[in-house]
Amino acid sequence: MIEHGRRRRMNRRIFGILLAMSALMGGFLLRLAWLQAMPAAPVTSSRANLTRESVLQRERSLVLDSGRGDFLDRSGRPITGETYKALAVFPLHADARGTISDQKALAGVLGVNHAILTEWMNGLREPAFWTVQGEMRPLHLSDAQLQVIQRLRVNGVRVLPYRNRYPASFVARHAIGYTSQHPEFIHESYASELLRKKMKLSDQVGGAGLERALDRLLRGSGPTSVSYFTDGANNPLNGLDMRFTGSNNPYYPLKVGTTIDVDIQRAVEQYVDRSGLAEGAVVVLDADNGDIVTMVSRPQLAPGSIGLAGTDEANHAIRAVTPGSIFKLVTEAAALEANVATEREVFECSGDYGRYGLHCWKRGGHGRITLREALAQSCNIAFATVAERLSAEQFLVTANQLGMGRRIGWSDPKPFKPLGEPLRLLPEEEAGGLFAKAPAAYDGGQLAQTGIGQRDVRITPLQAANLVVTLLHEGRVLEPRLVSELRYANGQLMAKLPVQYAAADYGRIAPATAHALLHGMQAVVTSGTGRSIQDGIWTVAGKSGTAETLKGGKARNNQWFVGYGPVSAPRYAVAVLVENRRPDTANKATQLFRGIMDVLAVHEKASDHEIRKMNNTSL
Repeated sequence: MIEHGRRRRMNRRIFGILLAMSALMGGFLLRLAWLQAMPAAPVTSSRANLTRESVLQRERSLVLDSGRGDFLDRSGRPITGETYKALAVFPLHADARGTISDQKALAGVLGVNHAILTEWMNGLREPAFWTVQGEMRPLHLSDAQLQVIQRLRVNGVRVLPYRNRYPASFVARHAIGYTSQHPEFIHESYASELLRKKMKLSDQVGGAGLERALDRLLRGSGPTSVSYFTDGANNPLNGLDMRFTGSNNPYYPLKVGTTIDVDIQRAVEQYVDRSGLAEGAVVVLDADNGDIVTMVSRPQLAPGSIGLAGTDEANHAIRAVTPGSIFKLVTEAAALEANVATEREVFECSGDYGRYGLHCWKRGGHGRITLREALAQSCNIAFATVAERLSAEQFLVTANQLGMGRRIGWSDPKPFKPLGEPLRLLPEEEAGGLFAKAPAAYDGGQLAQTGIGQRDVRITPLQAANLVVTLLHEGRVLEPRLVSELRYANGQLMAKLPVQYAAADYGRIAPATAHALLHGMQAVVTSGTGRSIQDGIWTVAGKSGTAETLKGGKARNNQWFVGYGPVSAPRYAVAVLVENRRPDTANKATQLFRGIMDVLAVHEKASDHEIRKMNNTSL
């Protein structure tokens, strides 16, 4: 009995201990739940509420690098992305900043009035970088500024490495594109990510160009950010200072290898800007494989200020407009392919076609002229005559064979393996076309106007440059690439985008037809409308064009020149478009074409010199 009583008392003590421990654990759990769920209590100067403090810490996170993949040129040189030191400011109580003398010294270093800097810092609700008024990117601190700032003691102010995606020297802006907030696009393309809270509607996504085409791959594995710790009264927590967070994934961010040559791109951009190209485009393709070496569009794009006056987010290099006489290359190809004319056939040009209100650009006409001479002299009468011998279907077939009337930029209609969906590198590219609607019956006026590149004909500068490449490849149509490969951050290859042909629905034109057009383009420069550009580093060939159009109800001209060089061993195909010029002005595109060809020739000579120098050094 005694032993039994002792055992009962011991069990009661154990039960009591367990009950007390359970009550204690329950209290901890209730406290934790209260901290998580209940509203925060007012903050006093002596006691900071933990929930409020954790929220303040989150609010003080500042993104230093979005983690987005970068673009490289064809030699591996960066197009996007630069890292520099910038001034980061975190929200603090005004009295916690430090001495007034140091704050005034900081304002002096930044070149701003102390009152303006103080007002800005005190008004901060979230961390921010100091920017110069009118600029979107943080101020790039000089070495002299850094030396002074490092000696100052201003709380909540730090010099941090900032990853600027679009440097001031950023080239090929329209081809690369831009990022922006686009809630509709996120809803449409990232619905599952929104549901899983992997993305927010306020996130930056690709808005155009390659940024949009490759957005899913470029997003990477997350940003790098810094947190600055404060207490509940907005005072710095001494000893904690800052904490950096970011992804340690060795595969991201990606590196996108483009076909752009930054040296050529920059040189061409500088040349056309000096020459006053206000509206238009330039496309330079590698004659061997159709790669896009340079793509220029004007007005310029401002990636951080979409819609800014004097800028334009539209890429004019892939926008379809009236081509005028450069389309006579397609008309002659259609006539030769259909056997309705020959190069040696003679036409009579009096300057007036006699119907449809159509005239030749040369007052009094060209007299007796062969088809080859008509291409060189850009005779409207000869080409209207040839066009009326063709059917609309014959026009459409030949245009398709030459890459017209369809988007021609590199694409993969099958699911592109890294994306799991089809890929088109230039998503905004327009297809253009010949007829607004399929002709129901023979219409001579429509055919005559189409034959000289007017009425409903629309092509893009990219298509125009690629037409030249197609002729150089004896009628085989290539798909111009803008990207050649994708690599992980560690250099490992993710995917290659091969050179590929864009087979037409109707096969290709005969090699003899291509040769005839190339010879005609040579005659344009030696004895035709392009005689003014004979003198230069390279001998070139091409075709000029002037298209009548309207802008704001006023008569305007689109001026074109497309061609290649050097003639002896074609290296580049170039299309130049100058839009909305007054009708009484000379063809500026012809002049620009000559200058761009000289820029390319100088670059080639410099490259050859560097190669020889490297070879001699290695020997």
